[in-house]
Amino acid sequence: MAVGVGDLAPDFTLPSQMGDNVTLSEYFGKKNIVLYFYPKDESPGCTKEACAFRDSYQELTDLDAEVIGISGQSVASHKSFATHYGLPFILLSDQENKVRSLYGVPSTMGIIPGRVTYIIDKKAIVRYIFSSQTQAQRHVEEAKKVLKQLQQEEQQTSP
Repeated sequence: MAVGVGDLAPDFTLPSQMGDNVTLSEYFGKKNIVLYFYPKDESPGCTKEACAFRDSYQELTDLDAEVIGISGQSVASHKSFATHYGLPFILLSDQENKVRSLYGVPSTMGIIPGRVTYIIDKKAIVRYIFSSQTQAQRHVEEAKKVLKQLQQEEQQTSP
């Protein structure tokens, strides 16, 4: 069963490129989350996507969000990828694709892991899902658009 808009984001714990375990619920109540699943470190589309998130990272953190990337490569692969491109955000290793399955991220042609971005609000609710294997950089633009909407909602509801 795939995770949908309005669903509670399933919690999980995975190792990061730094070798520490990161649990999604650590961010609940504190930050909005841009959770993006991508196919493979160092591949052309994934590199473009990661660098677009890097180049917009300050803007995304200013929108009160944390960026977390997930793919099936090892911690060492993620560390190398993050170092190579100066990625300031967390990359998580899902080598057994358990979290990918938990979220119901589809594969393309049954073999290429899907490229899907989830925007999760501070209450742990999935507010937006963007899935596009080919429009890697658009994931960042979609994330910014939704985070701006969430920020406006928050400002309207706070006293």
